[in-house]
Amino acid sequence: MVKNLLYFPSIAALGNGPKILACDFDGTMRRCSAKAIRWLDGHAKTPFTGKNMNILIADKYPEAHLERFKQLGCFVTYEPSVAAEDLHKLITGHKVLIVRSKKVTAEALKAADQLTLVLRAGAGVNTIDVKTASELGIFVANCPGKNSIAVAELVFALLLGVDRRIAENTADLRAHKWNKKEYSKADGLFGKTLGVIGVGAIGGEVISRARAFGLNVIAWSRSLTPEKAEAMGVECCTDMDDVFRRADIISLHTALKPETRKLVNAERLALMKPNAILINTARGEIVDQPALLAALNKGKIRAGLDVFDPEPAGGTADFSDPILDAPNLCGTHHIGASTEQAQDAIAEEAFRVVSAFVKTGEVPNCVNLAKRTPAKCQLIVRHYDRVGVLAFVLDQIRARGINVEEVQNIIFDGAAAASCRIQLMEEPSADVLAGIKSGNPNIISVEVIRLDP
Repeated sequence: MVKNLLYFPSIAALGNGPKILACDFDGTMRRCSAKAIRWLDGHAKTPFTGKNMNILIADKYPEAHLERFKQLGCFVTYEPSVAAEDLHKLITGHKVLIVRSKKVTAEALKAADQLTLVLRAGAGVNTIDVKTASELGIFVANCPGKNSIAVAELVFALLLGVDRRIAENTADLRAHKWNKKEYSKADGLFGKTLGVIGVGAIGGEVISRARAFGLNVIAWSRSLTPEKAEAMGVECCTDMDDVFRRADIISLHTALKPETRKLVNAERLALMKPNAILINTARGEIVDQPALLAALNKGKIRAGLDVFDPEPAGGTADFSDPILDAPNLCGTHHIGASTEQAQDAIAEEAFRVVSAFVKTGEVPNCVNLAKRTPAKCQLIVRHYDRVGVLAFVLDQIRARGINVEEVQNIIFDGAAAASCRIQLMEEPSADVLAGIKSGNPNIISVEVIRLDP
């Protein structure tokens, strides 16, 4: 039985016979019988309308923005203090889940009976079990780039904090001690070389602010080309290890992926200059933390960390880790995105995503749609924009046992004609193509293009 698909009543009215369901998680338009449609109406996910949609917000969220979801006709359940391990108890009956840092596990996702969208009010989605969400047909979206300025500002706060030992200065003042002699030994930043690992939105904001400090910037990223580097006013390094050898300061801005886990290991830390500074405001898992601790204890390098591996999941907790006692460390509590400006910008983007989903069923910033389907060919059908044309074409394909991977129907100006592109798992025979062309008077032309592997 068909499940985990969105049912769009407007698309279902394509004519008598087979109906269309929308958007499987490889981009597929699926079809099923009218009987199955009736089953979905009564038993599966309800027909897709934004009215009365239940939204669960399971992290702290700007309360001024909660009312906006209600204005969309949604019901909002606001439970910012729920523990991650208890999320599965609240998820039932909600179609949208919004989280910031809360972990969304497979258990929580599988406990959901209506969940269709998980929205991360932030950039990274490593706290969400995206694989399980995809298997269950649940969209996962994020709000990228909205906290970039806030994180970039913290980079320089940590950098100055390490170099000027601001935390130690403050601690001595609070203890009523004056020690100008001890704290007059900062290196200073002007003229130093900053190495940026990852030049996405946050890396770009760091680079633009580095100029104000008189820093020379070198950068590495998998996507960085010499042309892009020139436009950004930085030197492009094709070898990441060169950045570690040459830079006086290294700032990390890569996403956490299998290939970036422990990207900064003992070998790369050993390449750094004596007294160089490592700044990490990305993800704690990007750095081999025991290796960093060893380097700090040796007095070889200094570090400014906003993220740790591991770190507490909640807003408050006891936190005990050997690295917290290391010398030459300035740390913060994973607060890179935690400014009012950033949270308002993220809330605006979260509202935009939910609003689009409520009104159209589309999910902006979706991160778990297939970049490419396994389709072998693309069927292009130009046709008059009439009821039942696509239902006829898809029924012909189904009758031959050919699986549809993706469908896109583009309407020409004036809505008299359209062009439908249907990606298929195998190439239809000449007889099938001839049957499609001759079987419906509203079909203008039919052709097949083989797709590159």
